[in-house]
Amino acid sequence: MATERTKQQSELNLWYGARQNPIEHDDSGLASNRISEEPGSGMNIAIQGEPGSFSHEAALKLVPGASIAPFALSADVFAAVADGSVDAAAIPIENSLAGSVSEHFDLLLNHDVKVERETLLRIRHNLIAISGASLGAIDRVFSHPVALAQCRKFLAEHPRMEAFAFYDTAGSVKQLVELRDRHAGAIASRAAAEYYGAQILAADIEDNPENFTRFFLIKRSREVEQDPAANKISIAFSLENRPGSLVAALAAVSALGTNLTKIESRPVHGKPWEYIFYVDCQLRSREEEKLALKALEPHCSMVKSLGCYREAEEAGLEDREQGIGNRE
Repeated sequence: MATERTKQQSELNLWYGARQNPIEHDDSGLASNRISEEPGSGMNIAIQGEPGSFSHEAALKLVPGASIAPFALSADVFAAVADGSVDAAAIPIENSLAGSVSEHFDLLLNHDVKVERETLLRIRHNLIAISGASLGAIDRVFSHPVALAQCRKFLAEHPRMEAFAFYDTAGSVKQLVELRDRHAGAIASRAAAEYYGAQILAADIEDNPENFTRFFLIKRSREVEQDPAANKISIAFSLENRPGSLVAALAAVSALGTNLTKIESRPVHGKPWEYIFYVDCQLRSREEEKLALKALEPHCSMVKSLGCYREAEEAGLEDREQGIGNRE
């Protein structure tokens, strides 16, 4: 029994060794772009995570044919956009089941970047293994904690499979292919399986099919292309500390006929019990952007537009047919 435990721990150590440096970087500090040789738009789009991830899919949906620059940390993605190392970035901002990506709201506020576009991506999770592996042989499953949480029913139906949190969905596929681990599986996208040359053992294993992630395309503020058909704005604001200030601020925007579709609060670092509010509003015209910001100003100590863009259409919920392709 002790020998079996030692063997299992040794195998897990191999897996988690990858977490120390999950993404390679070149001498310039930019993450090495393993698919930059693909012809396309000429735009270099940063993502957080490995190639084959859902962010990779979203980036190609937002900018077809773009080159992808993967980074380990979201903060590095935003820094690369701000300093011009990349042309833009595709970032997840909200999942229909897991909620908002709070860190990305903070990074949007603290960098000189703006949202140019948004899209919705259907999230389909798959159990992936190396070629030749069988479902009955899998006793360990690795993936990002959110993906594992969204596949609880499948894992409960296969009690032999023990779930382990990993740094990235596509990264878990990359790791199992590199280790040639026949007893390990990964939960990730179909594109990840294709990119790393792995096989899907079970498709669409997510608990809830109504699983979508909203992604932003962000650029440096001065380089954002203005869309005359923009009908949505994201705004960050903070309030004066007085009774009724939030109600007054929202009432001022509502008086314009603007439809508030989302509100989120985040604590101000270093200032206990003070908050930044993030809101999304549907606009009837591009001119309404300035009116909404002006309506907030008398009630707020800070107001910032995070971007005015076209709302993702219902067609954006359709599955993307184009695959990322294999490495070869």
